[in-house]
Amino acid sequence: MRIHQQADELRKIWGAFRAPRVVMTANEFRVFDHLVVPATASVVAKRLKTDVRATTILLDALTGLGLVSKRGRIYGNTPLADTLLVRGKPFYQGDIISHAANLWDNWSGLNEVLRTGKPFRCAHDHEAFILGMHNIAVLKAKRVVDAIGLRGIKTAIDIGGGPGTYAIEMARRGVSATVYDAPETIRIARKVARKSGAGGVLFQKGDFLHDPVKGTFDLALISQVLHAYPPEENLALIRKARGILNPGGRIAVQEFFIEPNLARPHSNALFSVNMLVNTEGGRCYAIPEMKQWLKATGFRSIRVKKLGDSVMLVGEGV
Repeated sequence: MRIHQQADELRKIWGAFRAPRVVMTANEFRVFDHLVVPATASVVAKRLKTDVRATTILLDALTGLGLVSKRGRIYGNTPLADTLLVRGKPFYQGDIISHAANLWDNWSGLNEVLRTGKPFRCAHDHEAFILGMHNIAVLKAKRVVDAIGLRGIKTAIDIGGGPGTYAIEMARRGVSATVYDAPETIRIARKVARKSGAGGVLFQKGDFLHDPVKGTFDLALISQVLHAYPPEENLALIRKARGILNPGGRIAVQEFFIEPNLARPHSNALFSVNMLVNTEGGRCYAIPEMKQWLKATGFRSIRVKKLGDSVMLVGEGV
């Protein structure tokens, strides 16, 4: 009997690709936008200009996943899908799913990556990536900023701030917050900030690894950036952040949590594979590694706080 249980567990692992692929395709075709008002498969297929049989099978699979409800021949969104998968909703997650669909193509080159050690980045949609980061960050921005702590902070810079979600949250709390990122990213961040209605968000364009930063700040935030780069570049970036802090300033680093053996939790060990596929030298870093970088660049009194699947390190400048 044990061999059957082991085979079942293995099947769950190798067969796990099916559900995500169904969701990615449904998201790409905006299926959930068309199920706000329940409809039959044939009506949905007509709206989407898709095959009726294929649409029916896809909708049945989405029903089995709990994203769609089915009554007789009528399909409609479940509350989960209505909240997270319909465009325009406050906590919409469709952009990050679109980004995942691009990652699907890149991950298909993992065999070649293993042979060469080089990334296989054949697909990328920068806007989907940046807005996908907003999809994720908007769900936890309040908790992240709470974990940083803003007492005594009047000015902050979010280095590699992407959509500016955390800068927006800090601005709402009275901090003058600057987003520093590449020009094509700042263009998107400005749109996100305008849509949020938050004032007090500033922007600087540049390559945060190589270009200078204008001004000095009480807080430097580096959130979900380090995993894209090798240790020597991360050390240089933290040193750069140290150089633009006011006396007594703080640094806050948020990254995915991984144990020192780099294998648990398995979701973040798999994220390291994502960095293998998509970057030249990135992976998830354990707390001791990041602590060492902070200490080496002059930060002290480092505190650590777990935030779901991520971890926040806050260090005081001396």
